[in-house]
Amino acid sequence: MKQMHITETVLRDAQQSLIATRMPIEDFLGVLDDMDKCGYHSVECWGGATFDSCLRYLEEDPWERLRTIKSHLKNTKLQMLLRGQNILGYRHYSDDTVRRFVTASIENGMDIIRIFDALNDMRNIRTAVDACLKAGGHAQGTICYTLSPIHNLEMYVNLGKEIESMGCQSICIKDMAGIMSPQECFDLVSALRKAIKLPIYVHTHATTGLGYMTYLKAAEAGAAGIDCATSCMSGGTSQPATESLTYTLDQMGYDCGVDRARLKKVNDFFVPVQKRFAENGTFDPYVLSTKADALTYQIPGGMLSNLVAQLKAQGAIDKLDAVLAETPRVRADLGYPPLVTPMSQMVGVQATVNVLLGERYKNIGKEVKSYIRGEYGKAPGEINPELVQKVLGDEKMITGRYAESIEPEFPQAKKELGSRAQSDLDVLSYIAFPQQAEHYFEVRDLKEALVSRYTIKEVI
Repeated sequence: MKQMHITETVLRDAQQSLIATRMPIEDFLGVLDDMDKCGYHSVECWGGATFDSCLRYLEEDPWERLRTIKSHLKNTKLQMLLRGQNILGYRHYSDDTVRRFVTASIENGMDIIRIFDALNDMRNIRTAVDACLKAGGHAQGTICYTLSPIHNLEMYVNLGKEIESMGCQSICIKDMAGIMSPQECFDLVSALRKAIKLPIYVHTHATTGLGYMTYLKAAEAGAAGIDCATSCMSGGTSQPATESLTYTLDQMGYDCGVDRARLKKVNDFFVPVQKRFAENGTFDPYVLSTKADALTYQIPGGMLSNLVAQLKAQGAIDKLDAVLAETPRVRADLGYPPLVTPMSQMVGVQATVNVLLGERYKNIGKEVKSYIRGEYGKAPGEINPELVQKVLGDEKMITGRYAESIEPEFPQAKKELGSRAQSDLDVLSYIAFPQQAEHYFEVRDLKEALVSRYTIKEVI
């Protein structure tokens, strides 16, 4: 019987795609022991936007969250998504910080690190891959899948060969917008299997309605594993449902290794959680409908849910269709970068600004300017020359690896924090998200002071 590994995404990508990563640990702590008995290959539970969200919205220590999950998932591998040289933030960091962060992630419970670069510039994942391997973790190199006049099968196979040469133990095809058709998936998995020896994992979303079919063709082509979400948190901009895929694959002769009775217990647990987010408006039904137009504008799930939330907050949700139409035009101007963090945010924000101001590039975001300078790596295609001239003028574009020019952030950050940092992990949090980390430290200090005060009263 053929084997198919299942990665469950409800703790990370599913909730990131559907509810903008607003799920506190209390919402899933009670189901972790059952999840550990489901037979998943891995549970994606960290990385992506979870780190930022813990500090910014949930007043949680992301490192403590990781350790807590690990203490319950003793028999299941934990998996995270890492943005290469960007770590979990939105800019490049020094090699020293990348190595410290990756090592700390593994020391605090992480097993598999899926490492990608938003531009598929593999120079930007080498340090993270090397640090992961040296720390004893499983390094999964990633190809960000996208459609454009310059992205083709030959390009992707060459990226796969480059990933294999780095020493990665597996490779992921990351289709963040759900735009990879079943045939395209079959062709790509087949081509990669002919060219490299690494096991191939496929990640997609149900956004366009292709996801279920794409996964079946991935299996047919010999993929080692797929990413799924428990059914009440599946579909739309999330992943296809774990229960539906494993039910189907089992009948097709694949051993998914899961206990379907346990899968039901997990889903039953999350049903009231999902209902609560729906009732408070965080879970917008809009993200659940099939969006075939995404085959044109290629917006990934997390980007779409955040875009809806941001436009609502500005009272401009009526501009959503115009922003979606502007997005591919901005992407073309920027040389067809894959729409994955941080590029998805840059392109999405710039498209929104262009629409709201009624003039294209009247105001160009700081991050977009940094991208045009070359700080994020090599653009896949040619950036619009007029845009380059508007941003750079006579300044020359960076052609080397930008991270090599960045001084280690850790010593200065540790000095700035002083006694506010209770550990080196606090320093890493501060480097990644300074304002959000400081806010969390203030909240933590206040809570600890209150606990101390009540404890003293009890003793007296």
